[in-house]
Amino acid sequence: MLVAVATGIHRTIDALWRMESPRLIAALTRMVRDVGLAEDLAQDALVAALEQWPREGVPEKPGAWLMAAAKHRALDHFRRNTLLGRKHEELGRQVAAQELAVPDWDTALDDAVGDDLLRLIFMSCHPALTTEAQVALTLRLLGGLTTDEIARAFLVPEATVAQRIVRAKRTLRDKGIPFEVPRGAELRSRLPPVLGVIYLIFNEGYSATTGTDWMRPALCEDALRLGRILASLAPREPEVHGLLALMEIQASRARARVGPSGEPILLLDQNRARWDQLLIRRGLAALDHAERLGGEAGPYRLQARIAACHARARSAEDTDWRRIVEIYTLLGQLTPSPVVELNRAVAVTMADGPAAGLALVDLLTADKALQNYHLLPSVRGDLLKKLGRLDEAQVEFHRAASLTRNDRERFLLQERARSCTAQ
Repeated sequence: MLVAVATGIHRTIDALWRMESPRLIAALTRMVRDVGLAEDLAQDALVAALEQWPREGVPEKPGAWLMAAAKHRALDHFRRNTLLGRKHEELGRQVAAQELAVPDWDTALDDAVGDDLLRLIFMSCHPALTTEAQVALTLRLLGGLTTDEIARAFLVPEATVAQRIVRAKRTLRDKGIPFEVPRGAELRSRLPPVLGVIYLIFNEGYSATTGTDWMRPALCEDALRLGRILASLAPREPEVHGLLALMEIQASRARARVGPSGEPILLLDQNRARWDQLLIRRGLAALDHAERLGGEAGPYRLQARIAACHARARSAEDTDWRRIVEIYTLLGQLTPSPVVELNRAVAVTMADGPAAGLALVDLLTADKALQNYHLLPSVRGDLLKKLGRLDEAQVEFHRAASLTRNDRERFLLQERARSCTAQ
């Protein structure tokens, strides 16, 4: 019995860590001005929770407990390192006077411009880092992903991701990269990687890479909040509003994407009456604002146009699939990607039938970038099933199930494989 209770608490702590660690690390980075040290302190607080909560129970406000534990470890760190000089002693006093005076650490995140998470994203996406390092570090710190999960998401060795993260932290520390949101021209020049990372965070929340949940709503909410803040900071940047539109519209489907038992519900099977109309209106308004700003549409505005096609349709059959094919063609020209081509093939299927879609999907099977991408065999299995080639479809669904790391998605794919036999 005690073992079962402890196991349940450990699962609670793991889930809580994924939700709270980004805010925790961001707040600690503001305190200690060293993202590597901040992550270490946050991990120390996690260890303390793993040791104490099985004995004492989960506290009423677990996020506040973790924050308080991490802050005390930050102060202990400064006290232990008195040989580093008076500067740390002064910083320790400032932390004690300013940080520990906050009764609820969430209140420290209320100011939009001073948002710690947004500062951490700009810091993690600093041009001193390579794009690969920016993505890896931000997903680690703000997405709560392990190095293994990041490696699988980007189809690279785990050791490579680990090296990128270590080097990125060292670069930020050694170069003294400021923990701040840039302004003016510098803000505009640094937007592209920040937008990319915010969308990666949203996507991890929208379709979790691993774990027992199909979605991680807290990540979607964080990404949406950050997108809204950016839109207020950069009101005349169309891609900022394009990304916000895309996230608002996609987030509107959240309730319809998950069944009563947490099972995934795919787009074509969703009850559109459950889509959040307020989020759709917000998304369409953001897209309209982006379009009025003019200029050549970027990748986020194009994807927002696709999302808007779905949002405006009463059913899958009413969707303007040919328009979606056209937009995916533009997107593929702007940002060539086998994943874009796979999505285009799905749209072609809806417009011209499964045989047309399968011909395009088969062209992608030799692409090395998709060799371990579970959605390729998933889509191919779906098309083969529609064409009545059930044995081949079953093989594809089993392959897709073996490649995904998400438990809910694996079960769904296994069910689809079994349905081929049942028929």
